[in-house]
Amino acid sequence: MTLHATIDRVTDRIRERSIHSRSAYLAKIARAAEAGPRRAHLSCGNQAHAYAAMPDKADFATTRKPNIGIVTAYNDMLSAHQPYERYPDLIRQAAHAAGATAQVAGGVPAMCDGVTQGRPGMELSLFSRDVIALASGVALTHDVFDAALYLGVCDKIVPGLIIAAATFGHIPAVFVPAGPMPSGLPNDEKSKVRQQFATGEVGREALMAAEMASYHAPGTCTFYGTANTNQMLMEFMGLHLPGSSFVNPNTPLREALTSAAVQRVAAITRLGNDYLPAGEVLDECAFVNGIVGLMATGGSTNLVLHLPAMARAAGVILDLEDFHDLSETVPLMARVYPNGLADVNHFHAAGGLGFMIGQLLEAGLLHDDVRTIAGGGLGAYASEPKLKDGRIEWVEGARQTLNDKILRPAASPFAATGGLKQLSGNLGRGVIKVSAVAPERHVIEAPARVFSDQEEVKAAFKRGEFTEDVVVVVRFQGPRANGMPELHSLTPTLAVLQDRGLRVALVTDGRMSGASGKVPAAIHISPEAADGGPLARLRDGDPVRLDAVAGTLTCLAPGFEDRPAITHDPSPSAEGLGRELFAAFRRNVGPATEGAAVVV
Repeated sequence: MTLHATIDRVTDRIRERSIHSRSAYLAKIARAAEAGPRRAHLSCGNQAHAYAAMPDKADFATTRKPNIGIVTAYNDMLSAHQPYERYPDLIRQAAHAAGATAQVAGGVPAMCDGVTQGRPGMELSLFSRDVIALASGVALTHDVFDAALYLGVCDKIVPGLIIAAATFGHIPAVFVPAGPMPSGLPNDEKSKVRQQFATGEVGREALMAAEMASYHAPGTCTFYGTANTNQMLMEFMGLHLPGSSFVNPNTPLREALTSAAVQRVAAITRLGNDYLPAGEVLDECAFVNGIVGLMATGGSTNLVLHLPAMARAAGVILDLEDFHDLSETVPLMARVYPNGLADVNHFHAAGGLGFMIGQLLEAGLLHDDVRTIAGGGLGAYASEPKLKDGRIEWVEGARQTLNDKILRPAASPFAATGGLKQLSGNLGRGVIKVSAVAPERHVIEAPARVFSDQEEVKAAFKRGEFTEDVVVVVRFQGPRANGMPELHSLTPTLAVLQDRGLRVALVTDGRMSGASGKVPAAIHISPEAADGGPLARLRDGDPVRLDAVAGTLTCLAPGFEDRPAITHDPSPSAEGLGRELFAAFRRNVGPATEGAAVVV
């Protein structure tokens, strides 16, 4: 199928924008690769330190076996990462069988946004992405690895690991998923209980019972938030083995896929004949394919922040216009909660990513001629893995949807576009996701209520202050102000107001979770208020128009542009729960439009 003109045009625009940075990047990783396996240049003492704990160290020191570094985000507080506890032993066994060795190079922190939502710790969440990249750099700086396996799933973890994989782009990288937990309490029922708790209809005991029935086992949370969007992205970008993202933990197929990932990474080192450095996988086409996947699945808005940061690490420069233009072209093919009632297990059973990738390739909406860790082009990702006699076989994936309430063909989608819109106007530049927002709410014009903290919004709600249409503005929530926390805990409150018949919207320089849905939300507004952005000039009662159809975000008050900006008080976010350690991050972080990053 001929590549769609918009996909071609956007890719060319990214190449042109990135021509100097990408060329410099490729030259850098080529220089790093020229010397061959770096451990060959270590002194005997250096090498002895690196191999001292290896059971086969004598053999390893005198042969040219590939040595695989494991970078793991394991901890047993995150359900999604708990399954990784057993992976190092499994990986070492699979490496031995493949004629290689493997070592845990290092661990990276992995915080749970589900635990920190609405709490001060959420102010470290986005910055944890950069810390993960730095920690991965420390792990790989020993210079003894011919390839790396990255074990990570959730929100900031995968983007941080990608930044590291791109930085060490001269060595091959394979990402190894852990899979979603089995389905529990349906997500819509959980959401209903949350709203009932927000209005006082049920107590904390009922709320706790619902949450525990939803989040109930090892594995990724089953709604389509940032964690599962990350897993989708790794397949669309060719860094997972095909069909591996949504296989449940602790199953025979899951373990066989992990072993297959080890075999594959051992085969693509520079020591063999199929060398595939990570930096060559992470090119302009791979990032376009990732954005296409984001739009086709209705994925998390957090990736609009993460993808530009990830791309910059590989010398590729993305802009909001790329997301907007691709969203206008790519159909929404999936309805997974919060954009529907199904969870990711239902999505996977209905045909999942293999069906989607096959459909999008046939429609000319994906680049097939890309390098992937599976070998060949992206067409390999239209297949699915099957376990036969203890071995993995990849067979043709579903060519028809098995449930058209969850997954539809590209030719008859749920919506003609991906639902992500760029917004610009005298209030700044940001994005809105409308795939779950009713069409009659795509344009909201109402007086502003301006807050500097999400707790202030909830307190005003409890006092009964929201009785008319309103644009709730929560400013000083950007990366320089307080680390750009998610404001997901506002979702039940705003949803209640909307269900009462009010026309409601949110405008913020902060983030909303990938689990947010039906309330229109203009997010990631840049320049942020703490950097003198226009949100700092808003006052209560100012008429604000959010128009997702025209792509505008405007204050209609006369003389708005001439007002002085309100000065931000950083002291509430200056200390406590480690926030004092991140002062340098807040001072040096880039704008949201460029990924809100510190290290790239």
